[in-house]
Amino acid sequence: MFKIVTKKVLSEVNKLMEVEAPLVARKAEPGQFIILRVHENGERIPLTIADSDKEKGTITIIYQEVGKTTKELGTLEAGDHLCDFVGPLGKAMELPSASGRVVAVGGGVGIAPVYPKVKALHNAGMEVISIIGAQTADLLILEDEMRAVSKELHVCTDDGTKGHHGFVTDVLKNILEEKGKEIDEIVAVGPLPMMQAVSNLTKSYDVKTLVSLNPIMVDGTGMCGCCRVTVGGETKFSCVDGPVFDAHQVDFEELTRRSHTYLEEEKIALENFEQERISGGGN
Repeated sequence: MFKIVTKKVLSEVNKLMEVEAPLVARKAEPGQFIILRVHENGERIPLTIADSDKEKGTITIIYQEVGKTTKELGTLEAGDHLCDFVGPLGKAMELPSASGRVVAVGGGVGIAPVYPKVKALHNAGMEVISIIGAQTADLLILEDEMRAVSKELHVCTDDGTKGHHGFVTDVLKNILEEKGKEIDEIVAVGPLPMMQAVSNLTKSYDVKTLVSLNPIMVDGTGMCGCCRVTVGGETKFSCVDGPVFDAHQVDFEELTRRSHTYLEEEKIALENFEQERISGGGN
């Protein structure tokens, strides 16, 4: 059992939990993830490690309540326990070998997994320009944390309630076009449409771009094959070959189709869970 040490409400749907998992914290590196189960009959879901503390032995996760399991996770409070908390899984992000300039783009809850990458780049001496975006100001997360490890921080909202009124790609294009802004690498994490839009944009500028993928996943060890993605015309498994890949090599069209495979089942599971909560049923 893994104790929830801290729980914070970041927005109406975004929550942060600090979980006591000393063995995971000891090995965790930026770019890796964990798989958890809320209880022994629960679904296994992957969540990126947003931060880790080796001394305290804790892992920080940030999630958005969108489906049955994340809403169920949201019912827990500090002091409660998770049944499983497995990790660290996946390959750690490779840091550039020399100092330079990196642009980091985080969209929605994708700001959470991009944060440890930016933090690592900053600590390695890279100049990081960060762009974060959300549908509305109320859904922006980790703004202060991102600002602390970024040379520049640009904020975007779809509805214009904070920062640039528009998409993160608008700001990214301006940065790419700005004279003297030689970009060594771009890291983007967020919804699939956002990452695909970033990839399409940066491809025309011939700038190396990395994305962190979170496809359908079951075991997290490469055995089930559910998280397969096509990268550079080859089949890769996000759980063991990733989750970080060269964006310009990812088949986003196929990935998007696969992400819709269980939409109906997910909808039914959520409806049943909410009905059980209303009627006072258990897990």
